[in-house]
Amino acid sequence: MVLGKLGAIVLLAASAVSASAQQPAPQAPPRPAQPAADPSYLFGVRESVQHIDISPDGRRVVFLQPGPGRATGVFVHDLDSSNEPRLIIHSDGDPERFRWCNFVTNDRLICQIGGMTTAEGLLVPFSRLISFDIDGTHMTRLGQSESAYDARLRQFDGSVLDWTGGEAGSILMAREIVPEQRGAGTRLARSGDGLAVDRIDVRTLRAQRVEPPNPRADNYVSDGRGNVRIMSTLEMRTSTGQVGTRITYLYRIAASRDWRPFSTYDTASGEGMFPVAVDQQLDSAYVLQKLNGRFALYRVKLDGSLAAELVHASDRVDVDGVVWASRRTRVVGVTFADEQQRVVYFDSGYAALARTLSRAIPNLPLIDFGATSADGNRILVHAGADNDAGRYYLYDRTARNLNEILAVRPQLEGTPLANVRSITYPAADGTPIPAYLTLPPGRADARGLPAVILPHGGPA
Repeated sequence: MVLGKLGAIVLLAASAVSASAQQPAPQAPPRPAQPAADPSYLFGVRESVQHIDISPDGRRVVFLQPGPGRATGVFVHDLDSSNEPRLIIHSDGDPERFRWCNFVTNDRLICQIGGMTTAEGLLVPFSRLISFDIDGTHMTRLGQSESAYDARLRQFDGSVLDWTGGEAGSILMAREIVPEQRGAGTRLARSGDGLAVDRIDVRTLRAQRVEPPNPRADNYVSDGRGNVRIMSTLEMRTSTGQVGTRITYLYRIAASRDWRPFSTYDTASGEGMFPVAVDQQLDSAYVLQKLNGRFALYRVKLDGSLAAELVHASDRVDVDGVVWASRRTRVVGVTFADEQQRVVYFDSGYAALARTLSRAIPNLPLIDFGATSADGNRILVHAGADNDAGRYYLYDRTARNLNEILAVRPQLEGTPLANVRSITYPAADGTPIPAYLTLPPGRADARGLPAVILPHGGPA
């Protein structure tokens, strides 16, 4: 029998969080006092908004906010009301802490709790997915239940692949399935082993198996409409029993259950195609693949032809990801970093909106789009700058208005912060070295100042 402390502790984690939800909602956790004349102290305080999401109908937001010590609270705010955000549940951080919370329906949330604990003398991370109503009640756990007879440790119970699941109130979840081993022999009570995909009703926990457990499966990618289209499998080095560097990807054409070869990717060399998203409307996958030594974004048809077209490339830096819209059902842009993190929108509507909002908030020109309502009308927007952690806004496309919701670091309001300037300086052999120069607020000349130098690797 294999059962470390992890199994026992996380079995209690959800019930401990649930118990706090049954109590009257406490007031927002108090803020630590700021030492006099020492604003630098506030940079050690966690951001006031650590994760934010909007409900499918666009009427509410949920966000995480730090409390004293390790505590983290989950707040829900009615956007069309003048009431203050209400704290519906919190974790004390010993050992578990809320990592994120998202709406799955207008009145139901899915959250991840995680932390560090000890198992058989080792310090290990763990995470679990839980679901509850927006008042903190009717909590359920979404992963497979732990058993005293589990054949191995389950650190992570799975991940959400698809927030619609193809049915109202359901999700597609990749679940880590661990077999049971009873007694000293090898008799198994639960024989499934590996990563499976289930369609789960988040309230009743009624589950429908979509993909069987596969011990070699590493990940699945859905189309955002309840259909699994891509599966990745890992190479195992039989001589050492360790995972190799080669990943094999398989795909399905629409309305088929048969897996077909898609691509391979080597994690050591970066060679091959690496899928990052599937667009159901275009019946295509977005992949990263090297072009002239840099990762570029391609669109590959999933109709059996695997016809590929270049979406975006740079001769200076790697493309590093995509931007989603419409509750992760549509890809609208691409991200990369040169002197700063940048987004290029190939959706004309989002490109125009980004330009408009940059002009509307000139002191916070860095615009990022977050989650949207199901109809795409209400959009969460983060606007910031190099000297301002920024604010979250709600943009209503129909009404064409922008309303502030929350400041990311309200403790720094009114505190002068320094601008960051991108520079290049020559090394001893003349090689240009990219760097960032930050001078004290109001200081334009660096001569005669003491310097703090922070060397680091990259950019990768």
